[in-house]
Amino acid sequence: MSLLHEFYTLSNGIRMPKIGIGTYKLKAGQEAYQAVLDALTIGIRHIDSGIIYQNEQSVGQAIKDSGIPRENIFITSKVPPHIKTYEGTLRMFEKSLLNLGVDYIDLYIINAPTPLHDVGGNYDVANLEVYRALEYLYQEERVAAIGVSQFQIKDIENIIMNHHITPHVQQISFFIGHTQQELVSYCNKHQIQIQAFSPLAKGYLLNNPILTDMAKRYRKSQAQLALKYVIQKGVAPIPKSSNKEHLLSNTQLDFEIHHSDMLILDDIIDDPRVFDDVVTHKTYR
Repeated sequence: MSLLHEFYTLSNGIRMPKIGIGTYKLKAGQEAYQAVLDALTIGIRHIDSGIIYQNEQSVGQAIKDSGIPRENIFITSKVPPHIKTYEGTLRMFEKSLLNLGVDYIDLYIINAPTPLHDVGGNYDVANLEVYRALEYLYQEERVAAIGVSQFQIKDIENIIMNHHITPHVQQISFFIGHTQQELVSYCNKHQIQIQAFSPLAKGYLLNNPILTDMAKRYRKSQAQLALKYVIQKGVAPIPKSSNKEHLLSNTQLDFEIHHSDMLILDDIIDDPRVFDDVVTHKTYR
């Protein structure tokens, strides 16, 4: 079976495609529009978006122009990191619906546990308010699933202890050399599906000599091997690309990495980034 027809089943029974396309840093306008349209044409059915990316209108136009029925596309969007109120969360949700041109979102998540300008701050109480809004949207059936991104164990425990619905998804940086095993094990214990942003370590991973040699043996590209590794770990990668050939290649993963080679890749510890994805964005109010 083609990877494009494979899904992870979330704890509430919702099926999420195993691979998607990320839209972070795709420029609004032609670049974002064409990348999403190409992805949908190829057969990718999971679009990861966010109002803070400032390109959701372009993403929405591509979805509309694809002609693919809405129910056949899985759309993720996010509450911006600086929005930490119940009312603000609902306001951002409505803006994303308007931008995307849809009447519901498949997965709505909290983009980060803290605002990007105050990474060390304590927002436990505020995150409960944001998650209360997510629960409301879920109960009103305006979203099919809810979740979080870049939350640590203590942040997730705060949600679980104070709300009725355990997050269905946690989106984190996850790639060969950076698998966050303790956090992933915790999420697995609570049936929280892991999604991987930066599954190729922003391209850095493609130069790893172990991965390069192994990819030659499998007659696959380094990117294909890296993505397959993530999937064999039970994680859903959402690689970003504006190149149609790369998008197609990212879906051609109908092979298996041998157990012995998985162990070799497991032993790699190499994260070149100083931080995950802490960047400066335009503020939405």
